[in-house]
Amino acid sequence: MKIFPGTPYPLGAVYDGYGTNFSLFSEIAEQVELCLLDEDGGETCLAMPEVTGYCWHAYLPTVGPGQRYGYRVHGPWDPANGHRCNPAKLLIDPYTKALEGQVRWDEAVFPYRFAEGPDVRNDTDNAPFMPRCVVHQPHFDWNGDRRLQIPWHETIIYETHVKGFTARHPDIPAEIRGTYAGLAHHVAVDYLKHLGITAVELLPVHQFIHDQHLVAKGLRNYWGYNSIGYFAPHNEYASDKRPAAAVAEFKQMVKTLHEAGIEVILDVVYNHTGEGNHLGPTLCFKGIDNAYYYRLTEDARYYMDYTGCGNSLNMRHPHVLQLLMDSLRYWVLEMHVDGFRFDLASTLARELHDVDRLSAFFDLIQQDPVISQVKLIAEPWDVGEGGYQVGKFPPLWTEWNGKYRDCVRDFWRGHEQTLGEFASRFTGSSDLYETTSRLPYASINFITAHDGFTMRDLVSYNEKHNLANGEEGRDGEDHNRSWNCGAEGPTDDPGILALRGRQQRNLLATLLLSQGVPMISGGDEIGRTQQGNNNAYCQDNEISWYDWDNIDEPLLLFCRQLIHLRAEHPVLRRRGWFLGKRIHGSEVKDIAWFSSDGTQMAEEDWGTGLVSTLGVFLNGETIPNPHPRRDPVTDDSFVILFNAHHESLVFTLPDAAWGACWSVVMDTGKVGLPNTDRRHPSGGVVELAARSVVVLQRCNT
Repeated sequence: MKIFPGTPYPLGAVYDGYGTNFSLFSEIAEQVELCLLDEDGGETCLAMPEVTGYCWHAYLPTVGPGQRYGYRVHGPWDPANGHRCNPAKLLIDPYTKALEGQVRWDEAVFPYRFAEGPDVRNDTDNAPFMPRCVVHQPHFDWNGDRRLQIPWHETIIYETHVKGFTARHPDIPAEIRGTYAGLAHHVAVDYLKHLGITAVELLPVHQFIHDQHLVAKGLRNYWGYNSIGYFAPHNEYASDKRPAAAVAEFKQMVKTLHEAGIEVILDVVYNHTGEGNHLGPTLCFKGIDNAYYYRLTEDARYYMDYTGCGNSLNMRHPHVLQLLMDSLRYWVLEMHVDGFRFDLASTLARELHDVDRLSAFFDLIQQDPVISQVKLIAEPWDVGEGGYQVGKFPPLWTEWNGKYRDCVRDFWRGHEQTLGEFASRFTGSSDLYETTSRLPYASINFITAHDGFTMRDLVSYNEKHNLANGEEGRDGEDHNRSWNCGAEGPTDDPGILALRGRQQRNLLATLLLSQGVPMISGGDEIGRTQQGNNNAYCQDNEISWYDWDNIDEPLLLFCRQLIHLRAEHPVLRRRGWFLGKRIHGSEVKDIAWFSSDGTQMAEEDWGTGLVSTLGVFLNGETIPNPHPRRDPVTDDSFVILFNAHHESLVFTLPDAAWGACWSVVMDTGKVGLPNTDRRHPSGGVVELAARSVVVLQRCNT
C-alpha cells in the first residue's frame, strides 16, 4: 500500500477526492501506527512516516470514504508521571468525523489488569471491543442552506432529546423513530413549528459512550454527557446504519429544520470525556497523550475533577484549545448548526484553579470570526470550588439563569422572597447582566430542564423517586423547590389535579412573559412526567421518552397561545432594559409595579418578604431599542397580575393615567380562552383565582 508523508494539518482523516490525509497530535509519542481495519476485524498497521510539530501524519492515495481505522501509540507507560501509552490499545482518533459501533465492556479496554491494580499495564489487545473510526464522505448538497441568525430577543428555545422526542410517536414511521431522520420527519417539524418555538437545543449528539456501571445494571447513558468524539454525530441516533451515514443524516435534519425556520443549538460537553478517572478505560486521549489532554493532580496518577465525572480536559494547553475550537468551527461550517450550550462551562475557564474571565478559552471564542457570531450559552457553574458563576461570563455570552429558576419556583410554591428579587428576575435580571454591558437576552430563563423534575413532576412531587436508577435513591438533587399540591405523585383528587394544572400554567406564563430568552424543557407543554425521577440520565425508556398517546391537550393549547402572544408583542421581549422612568414628562413610566389596591409599590416594599400578590404595568409605547433596520417599535401596553396566594382576591387596576380600559387576554385560573370582550375600566377590580396569573391588554378604543 502506498503511503506518503502528507501534511500535519488538518488533523483527523480528511478525504480530498483522491485519497485521505491522516494526522494525529501527540507530544509524548515515540511512534504512531495508523491501523486500517476491514469488516471482519482484520488490521493493517502502517507506521506514520513523518512528524511535524508533534503531529504525526501520512497520506494514503487509495483510501477513501468508508475506510475503518484507528491508531496505536508507542510511548512511555509511567502512571506516576501521568503517561499511559500502550500500543496494545487501539485508539479513537480525537478528530474522527464518524464512528461505527460502541465500546463493548471488557477488561481489555482498561489500561490495567483488575487483579493487579491501576499501575500495572494491561497488554491485552482491545481492538475486538472498540468502535471503529470511519473516513466520511464530506460532500453534501446543502442547496443554499445557511444559519438563520434569529435575533436573541426573538428566540424561544425548546430543549429536547433526539431520541426521546420521537421514540414513541405513533405518526412517525417506526424505522426512524428516535433518530435524526425522525426529528426531521414532517410530523415532528410541523409540531415544533406550530408550537411556535424558534430553536431546538439538543442534548448531546457528540459521540458518547454508555458507562460500564450502567450497562452492568441494564441501563444506558440516555442524556449523553459522556463524550468521546467531538466531531462525530452519535451513531445510535442514525436510522441509516451504514458506516459514517450519521453525518449526512444529521445534516439533512439541520437542513429540514432550517427550512421550517427553526435553529439547531447543540449541548456540548468539552469539560470532560468518557474515559473517567485513573480507574477508567483507555479509549482515546489517555493513550495518545494523557498528561497533555487532562488536568492532573500533583500526584500525576490522578485527575483533577471539576465536573464530578472523573476528569477535566486541560484548557491550559494549546492543542486542547485547538481541539475545542476546531470542533466548534466544524459543527458551524460543515454541519450548519446555529449555536452551542456549554455544559459546566466554568470548567472551561479554569486555567490554574479559579474560574478566570480572562482565560484563553474566552479569548479564543471572542476573536474567532466564526464562533463569535453564533449563539453561545453557558451553563455557568461546575462542581469545583468557586464554580457558581451566574452573571459573571463575558459580554458575548448568554447564561442559563439558575437564579431565575429558583426564584420563580419559590414564588409559586409560596416560599418567602423579596419583591425586588422577583421583579429583577421577571425583567431580565439587570442586577446580573447590566454591569457587563449585556442586555436582557443574556438571561436564558428556565424553570425546568433535562436535569431535575419535569414541570408536571415539579407540581406533583415533594421528593425525588429515583429507585429505577439503581442507586437506592442516593442520586439526584434533594432540594428541588417543588410542591406536590397536597398529594405525592398520582392522584384522583379533582381539586389537586385542578391545582396542579393551574400551577403548570402559572409557571409557563411566568416564563414566557418574562424579559430574557425563555427555554422550555421539551414535553412540559404536554404534561410529560418522569414519575418523580429527577435524575433520569440513565433511563433510555418510557420514563424519559415523550408519551404522545397521553398528552395534556389543554396545556398544549395554552402554551401555544402564550408563545404566540409573546411573538406578537415586542414589549414582552424587549432588547433593552426597563428604566422605571417617567416618559415624555408624564406620570406614566415604562414599567411600574402595583399593590392589589391599585397603588404603586413604595420604596420600602421592595425589601418586603413573602410577596404573593402584585401587578406590573408594561408600557408598549416606550420601547427604546428600535429594530436595527426598521422604524421605532411601538406596541400595546399590558398589565400582568400575579396571585401566588392560596385564596382568591380582587385586584384594583391602576387609575386612568395608565389606561382607560383593559381587556383580559389570558387567565391561568381558567382552562381555555378568556372572554376578551369583557372589559375592565381604569380603577375597576379584577377577580384573581387562588394561585393564578391574569394578563390584561390596554383597549384600543
